Amino acid sequence: MAGVSSDQKVLVPEGDTARPAVHRPRAALGALSGLISGLSALAAAELAAAAVRPEAGPLTAVGGAFIDRTPPWLKDFAVRNFGTHDKLVLQLGILAVLAVLAMAVGSVSPGYRRTGCAAVLLFGAVGAVAAVERPGGGPLDALPSAVGALTACGVLYLLAGRLTLRPSRAEGGADGHFDRRGFVVAASGAVAASAGAGVLGRRLSVSGAAGAVASRKGTVLPAPASPARPVPAGAGPRIPGLSPFTTPVKDFYRVDTALVVPRIDATRWRLRIHGKGVTRPLTVGFDDLLRRELIERDITLTCVSNEVGGRYVGNARWIGVRLADLLREAGVRPPSEGGPADQLVARSVDGMTIGSPVETVMDGRDALLAVGMNGEPLPFDHGFPVRMLVPGLYGYVSACKWLQDLELTTFADYDAYWVKRSWSPTATIKTQSRIDTPRPFASPRSGTVPVAGVAWAQHRGIARVEVRVDGGEWHTARLASEDSKDTWRQWVWEWPATSGSHTLEVRATDQDGDTQTDRRAGTVPDGATGWHSVVVAVT
Repeated sequence: MAGVSSDQKVLVPEGDTARPAVHRPRAALGALSGLISGLSALAAAELAAAAVRPEAGPLTAVGGAFIDRTPPWLKDFAVRNFGTHDKLVLQLGILAVLAVLAMAVGSVSPGYRRTGCAAVLLFGAVGAVAAVERPGGGPLDALPSAVGALTACGVLYLLAGRLTLRPSRAEGGADGHFDRRGFVVAASGAVAASAGAGVLGRRLSVSGAAGAVASRKGTVLPAPASPARPVPAGAGPRIPGLSPFTTPVKDFYRVDTALVVPRIDATRWRLRIHGKGVTRPLTVGFDDLLRRELIERDITLTCVSNEVGGRYVGNARWIGVRLADLLREAGVRPPSEGGPADQLVARSVDGMTIGSPVETVMDGRDALLAVGMNGEPLPFDHGFPVRMLVPGLYGYVSACKWLQDLELTTFADYDAYWVKRSWSPTATIKTQSRIDTPRPFASPRSGTVPVAGVAWAQHRGIARVEVRVDGGEWHTARLASEDSKDTWRQWVWEWPATSGSHTLEVRATDQDGDTQTDRRAGTVPDGATGWHSVVVAVT
């Protein structure tokens, strides 16, 4: 077959059924055309989303829809294995699936251009529906997915046309080659245009958030009317490997469902308080909050997804307005005083709903609408301009970020986001403790080894921490000074370590006299239980 172009069909000798051989280069370029059309779709959608809102982008909308439908066990798996990178992993997974589908559609498009375009439009419809159905979504949110799908359809149709076989004079008019050069030119142009659209879309998104960034930079937190007392000198012993008493903002855990962190202009932010038992509905702005009496408190937060020994717990100094004061100003009475509402539903700008017991919020603890964290305005990741937090309750029933609405209702009438997904409607933080040092599988030298860590039982306080080795007797650890019953407490036990492999275990007892159970339970439905243990090899 010498002299036959690699782009031509190879004809079977006379006597056999005449059929063309498969063009492998053409099929590969078809798959590439699918990838390029997918890239074009995402870039065009990104540009359109900048004009609508970032949450309307198809990648964010589909990812959010996936998160909403994720069963608790899968959500826990993602948090446990990927930590704060769980959202990145999800987005990369969606991109990988889209890439495979795009390649599959592209590989058949040279012979079936209309079918390929129909498939692309179907994917666009899925993204549009997901965007419209997202919390806070509307008809306009379908625009980015629609623009992306139409762009992909046009690019795919163009590239597939360049891969259509054309008559070859060398074969007497038989189909024999495709426009390779035209494909390269068209593909290069599509890639360049997509890159330009993506960059422009990203810049417009950043520009759209400029007001939010400026409002945070311009926020000056007033001095609190009730400042936090100084942290006791003995609250944070300096032991290598022990978590600091105050968690730096950069190290503070973040667990939420937002694929795109909301960036809200504080000058336009409003909070509405309404619902059952609200006799004087309120709408307050950010400056209104800053003019009110602010309090400053050290409070430890814990995520219900925190497994035994986990890192989804942190302590920070918060400044904000007492939530109970605002509720009473709106005429709210707790159930113990005859109020008709037993649930306070907090709504975020991204549609998250979190339900808290009204009685708990108004029982005198320092439940806050926080505006500051560790001496600065809240970071965007942690809820700027305003978030809610209630000492003693897990975050999923108390710590709504990017807050915009508070509604008084009942647990019988409404299930918040996580309750609909098999989590308990109420969840008091359980007494827990953690060994920070030595780390698992560490190899300390024999002799005196400090075993140290943190324990927490927010709004009850820690009374005792005990450590044991290899299932032996319990030894009482030395507790650091207590800052308040709403913060964690550090502890240390001097272990006379001997050579060999050893298992260290820790348990805590709160100030109500309850000792944490050794029964291992997962995080669903209301928090993990069990003793934290580490295995070390003493040399």
